[in-house]
Amino acid sequence: MSMNRILVVDDEESARDLLSDYFTDVGYEVVSASGGEDALSKFAPERFDCIICDLFMPDKDGLEVLKIVRLQDSRVIFLMVTGYPTIDNAIKAMKEGASDYITKPFHLEDIRIKVERALNAKKTEESLKKVTGLFWGIIISIPIWLILGILLGIFWNK
Repeated sequence: MSMNRILVVDDEESARDLLSDYFTDVGYEVVSASGGEDALSKFAPERFDCIICDLFMPDKDGLEVLKIVRLQDSRVIFLMVTGYPTIDNAIKAMKEGASDYITKPFHLEDIRIKVERALNAKKTEESLKKVTGLFWGIIISIPIWLILGILLGIFWNK
């Protein structure tokens, strides 16, 4: 199984390094970006499992990054982080498709738990889709096998 990849986006170097070092230490492959433009230049669909992004950045804010990322990859987990939380910003982020909204200061363990829960939910959903597809494949093929069995029985007896 491949290592989960996280893109950490924050214009504040200390926050970016803290998150990058922590997630690297707990076994994730981490790429960091110093702002929205940098993040978008490093982002490629299905290349990252999770993005942890600051909301307020000078070049392109987290909501803009989220909108652009969602157009390219609707399945990537996107956690919005901010030191200036408002209910309005939280609602906007969730409406745009953020998986969670985290306020600074944060506890690294809490963010790790949120990331792992979201990754597990994503994997469970993918597994369920595979099983559902297999189930429907079997259900659809049963009548075909019955008809073939009847035809074979008719021609076998002649």
